[in-house]
Amino acid sequence: MFINRKALIAIGLSSIVSFVALTSMAPDDDAPKNLKVLPKHTTDMQVHKIMRQWAMSLGVRCNFCHAANADGKGMDFASDAKPEKEMARHMYKMMNKINQKYFEAKKDSLGMVETSGISCNTCHRGTSHPEAAWPEMKQGPGGPPPGGPGPGGPPPGAPQKQ
Repeated sequence: MFINRKALIAIGLSSIVSFVALTSMAPDDDAPKNLKVLPKHTTDMQVHKIMRQWAMSLGVRCNFCHAANADGKGMDFASDAKPEKEMARHMYKMMNKINQKYFEAKKDSLGMVETSGISCNTCHRGTSHPEAAWPEMKQGPGGPPPGGPGPGGPPPGAPQKQ
């Protein structure tokens, strides 16, 4: 029996192409799940990079926002059990709105902000719950003028002590 060599090669190549196409359509168990503020097509590697940046900016580890698996081994990254995860989503949306409104932030092909004026680190600086603190008002160079408003000084318009 004579088998045409070209036909055999064509059949072999088409079977390889079919196999690759079918296996690429299989669900990816490593794909990120439950993405609500990050683009749905964000890859696992991109999500890990973003999460590392957020964790470093807040000085925390994964378990700050993510709950443990039911068996106690590893993290259930898709779970919304911890309120910190929802707060992180709100903060991320707030940061994006600020960047778009005030810093004209542009997005790349993945939908991620390319350039920004602020990030998580702008306020958090390595602490999960940054304290709102006002700078101390000092008199002298760089401070308010003597007798003006400030700690220990009279309010504006008050008679001066002599």
